[in-house]
Amino acid sequence: MKKCSLMIGMTLLLMIFAKESYSQIINKYIRKGNKLYENQDFTDAEAEYKKALNKDSKSPTGLFNLGNSLYEQKRYQDAMEQYTNSAKNTANPLHQSAADYNIGNTFMSGKKWEDAIKSYKQSLLKNPGDSEARYNLAYAQEMLKKQQNSGGGGENNKQQNKNQQNKQNQQQQNKDQQNKQNQDQNKEQQQPRPEPGDINKQRADQLLSAAEQAEQKLQDKKDKKQKGQPVYGGKDW
Repeated sequence: MKKCSLMIGMTLLLMIFAKESYSQIINKYIRKGNKLYENQDFTDAEAEYKKALNKDSKSPTGLFNLGNSLYEQKRYQDAMEQYTNSAKNTANPLHQSAADYNIGNTFMSGKKWEDAIKSYKQSLLKNPGDSEARYNLAYAQEMLKKQQNSGGGGENNKQQNKNQQNKQNQQQQNKDQQNKQNQDQNKEQQQPRPEPGDINKQRADQLLSAAEQAEQKLQDKKDKKQKGQPVYGGKDW
């Protein structure tokens, strides 16, 4: 019995030692990644955090720090995924609060104020004393208010603004067309018109000549009738 107990004890010690050694390897990668991160070498820091996660894919610290390195590279969507996974794999409310806070920051970077507000509120629920989260929450709320007041909130407002702009453009086109018609009409009204009975010399000469010709024809007919020219009134037998 003593020999059996000794073997079990040795096995447990070996398992604990192996686990500690495994954790030390993970922590070594994380510490190296942290050092690179502090030196703003975010790409190499990312690589070290991924090495740690290859050993333990559910490491909350590895996931969280990987998210930070991705955030600094402006890969916000990838960073958000790591923060979300980090929060899922820890029971520590402060760690979860920090993850929600950083998720809020990723939304802020894309000016998604409503989503950022939700994330900061979640962060404060788990850590009510976080003054930075409270400040960012107030900032996001103020920016959302400004966006709504300026009519720039969401796709519906964008579409409404676009429709309103199209309507205004059409009204302006109609107005310009009406102005042009009015200008043409005014131009015609401003053109000089001849007074009644005002005839130029050429037209007067034409009318006088026509009158003289008509009078001459009438005189010729009158002369012919006076000379007894026969008038044909029927058939010649």
